[in-house]
Amino acid sequence: MKVTFNPKIAIIIAVLAVSFSSIFIKMSSAPALIVASYRLGITVLLMLPSIFLKNTDEIKSLDKKTFFTCMIGGVVLAAHFTTWVYAVKYTSIASAVVLVNTTPIFTVIATYILFKEKTTKKALLGIGIAFLGAVIISGGDYTLGSNIILGDALATVGALFFAIYLMIGRAIRQKISVSSYTFIVYSTCFITLFLGILILDIPLYPYPLREWMIFLALALVCTFLGHSMLNWALGYVSSTFVSTTILGEPVCSIIWAKLIFSENPTLWQIAGSIIILYGIYAYTRNTSES
Repeated sequence: MKVTFNPKIAIIIAVLAVSFSSIFIKMSSAPALIVASYRLGITVLLMLPSIFLKNTDEIKSLDKKTFFTCMIGGVVLAAHFTTWVYAVKYTSIASAVVLVNTTPIFTVIATYILFKEKTTKKALLGIGIAFLGAVIISGGDYTLGSNIILGDALATVGALFFAIYLMIGRAIRQKISVSSYTFIVYSTCFITLFLGILILDIPLYPYPLREWMIFLALALVCTFLGHSMLNWALGYVSSTFVSTTILGEPVCSIIWAKLIFSENPTLWQIAGSIIILYGIYAYTRNTSES
């Protein structure tokens, strides 16, 4: 198939777009569930025209088990977004973005438990190194206050939920197109977050125009330009390249945090971040296909 746009450039653009997620969240003064909910709600609304034109028949033809599994993926994604947004609001951007990218640690455990997939010793060493980096970051943040520790914990839990989400996607994507899958997942995610807002009696409005611009930016930049472009590029490039390039997200986020919020990472965060990034790099180099 002829590709009119360089997939590697697409991935670089996607990583840059996703790296702004923590920045937009930090800019917002709205409650965490509102930020996550409206981000997904806007995304679903923007997807509707294309879904109605191209994917209605496919979605209607899905068996109950497949549809229900997609919905579970949406609930898990809602848990990921909730913990991620709260993490950014409680801890530093540096700690949040690095810890939430420890997903491979949980992925390797999940793939072994669910699929009995064995991992090479070098890959396991990479996971161990990444875990050590996470401990260093959390240990350094311990002296900065209880909310910081809570934020670090939420970022790590967010990584766990994202790992589960990826495992569900791995199973379902063999049966359904990307568009149909993401639409069901995003819709379920939005409904789950919205129910959480109603249960906790969080005000749905009013929010100033500035907040709505942030919600829109999260949907357009981080979800569409980021996640959607990344999903498209995965069909053309190796998973090794993708896994390695994604490591640029926390680096970019830390740079934006410095430029926009004058947020300087501590020595503990710098050391832990370097160790985590190297550990995940070592893991992906020894597990991904070339």
